Amino acid sequence: MCGIVGYIGPQEATPIVLDGLRKLEYRGYDSAGIATLNQGKINISRAEGKLINLEKKLHEKPLTGQTGIGHTRWATHGRPSEVNAHPHNAGGFVVVHNGIIENYLDLKNQLREQGHNFISETDTEIIAHLVEQHFRDCGDFEAAVRNALSDVRGAYAVAILSDKEPGKLIAAKQGSPLVVGQGQGEYFVASDIPAMLSHTREMIFLEDGELVVFTAERMDITTLDGTPVEKAPKTITWSPVMAEKDGYRHFMLKEIYEQPRAIADTIAGRIREDHGEVFLEGLNLDDATLKGLERIYIVACGTSWHAALVGKFMIEKHARIPVEVDIASEFRYRDPLVNERTLTILISQSGETADTLAALREAHGKAGKVLAICNVVESSIARESDGVIYTHAGPEIGVASTKAFTTQLIALYLFTLHIGRVRGLLDQEACRQMLGELISLPRKVEQCLELDEAIEKASHGLMHVQDFLYLGRGNQYPIALEGALKLKEISYIHAEGYPAGEMKHGPIALIDEQLPVVVIAPHNETFEKVAANMEEVQARGGRVVAITDQAETGLADKAETVLVVPQTIDDLMPVLTTIPLQLLSYHIAVLKGTDVDQPRNLAKSVTVE
Repeated sequence: MCGIVGYIGPQEATPIVLDGLRKLEYRGYDSAGIATLNQGKINISRAEGKLINLEKKLHEKPLTGQTGIGHTRWATHGRPSEVNAHPHNAGGFVVVHNGIIENYLDLKNQLREQGHNFISETDTEIIAHLVEQHFRDCGDFEAAVRNALSDVRGAYAVAILSDKEPGKLIAAKQGSPLVVGQGQGEYFVASDIPAMLSHTREMIFLEDGELVVFTAERMDITTLDGTPVEKAPKTITWSPVMAEKDGYRHFMLKEIYEQPRAIADTIAGRIREDHGEVFLEGLNLDDATLKGLERIYIVACGTSWHAALVGKFMIEKHARIPVEVDIASEFRYRDPLVNERTLTILISQSGETADTLAALREAHGKAGKVLAICNVVESSIARESDGVIYTHAGPEIGVASTKAFTTQLIALYLFTLHIGRVRGLLDQEACRQMLGELISLPRKVEQCLELDEAIEKASHGLMHVQDFLYLGRGNQYPIALEGALKLKEISYIHAEGYPAGEMKHGPIALIDEQLPVVVIAPHNETFEKVAANMEEVQARGGRVVAITDQAETGLADKAETVLVVPQTIDDLMPVLTTIPLQLLSYHIAVLKGTDVDQPRNLAKSVTVE
């Protein structure tokens, strides 16, 4: 949720902060604002709605100054409005904040008793007032910030300016992501890497409980209690161009088309096909630990949870370990049976998802091992886990996840092959053949993308419906869930994913000539049963869109649209059947005129519970 940006250095701050906010608008777009310090005076501009509204205001009335902070908001406390937009100011202390202050009402009441008046409905405003109150007591900006943050309970990433000490910018984090960019005689701070990539690739990732004080000449990182912390910057290899649209109409479409490259990058350097071996740098789980596992939990949210469901099929099939899949927000509240012979695999694109991070800490608290699958290097989940498999998908800006999902499936496949080999359940030849199929997958994804024109044509006849049903069996059931989620997210059409075998246990009552049913039917051991489901839909006047891997299977008589993907082994087929579903959702949303990259009420990374 929310994106924050800060800058201090020799350049004008507003263009730099504004550019950073554009890169972070996927984190929230209910309102935006910027504050600058110019000759000791604070200037603030805020606007409700998307960032373009703030840009218009700044064009009419520019803000100058070489120190600045900015914010793009996903509303939590308080409705989207200009008065609730950040930055918030109290007595010359200006704050931008990502997170949730859990005890803000108690603090607000205390501050009111001390004479403070509040303007907004947000929890963030109390931080500015707390700093002001502590400054009255100690007369020192840095000490006031430390004391204020010691009072709050919850999650925060903050950047704070003050006209009392205009040469400083202070930032801190607890439970929300915050990255420092180190330039030549200048410093940046932001919620995510893309906000700073145009200016520097030297990044420092702050840990919870750390605070950094910037001046134009230096930065000092300490813990909240003032203990110095030494951190070396890491060089980020993403180029700024990777986070731009490259001529595509939307980031989502660009990211759909990037999947062959993203999958190849996730595989690169990790396999020896001739030896049937997988190498997972950063796994940090030795063979003895993997052999001794009695249970695996896979924990995730949203699209990543669908990847987890596919992973369950893979791991149980090839490693013969019981796998339970949990939604992260439920995991820690059911007192899971985790112990030292349990592995919890966490899947998160951002590596900052609050519920998944809480699940990590629950597993660690019960002495379990934790493995992360995520995309963002040095994210909180990656740092706190015992091991990590990075997906190497590159920056994903569209809120609806596409390439992150398919690369998560690849990471799970690689892990499955590795643990299957370690446990002696996959021999060299079997693994070699499975790696051969994996190597050919990027080319087959490219073939799936060639369906784009046919899918766009089919979308014209589907854009006006109010409901969709998605059906799949086995490891295609999670893909049915994912297809339904994509459609809901970006087109606002109600859609449900169901196991095809459950159709007769309820959903069949919904079927009429108005209901499109998307059926995923690769030619495997359940094909005939799924084909029978299509006949049942057809008999009730329903409209079938079929996704299969063989053209000559008689489906043309059972469906108004048949989309044929290349053939591969059953474990990898979910990657290929996903692509048409992504394109279908995209084209329906475009035809309906919705905001594909920034769907209403959603944010890319859910960093609050």
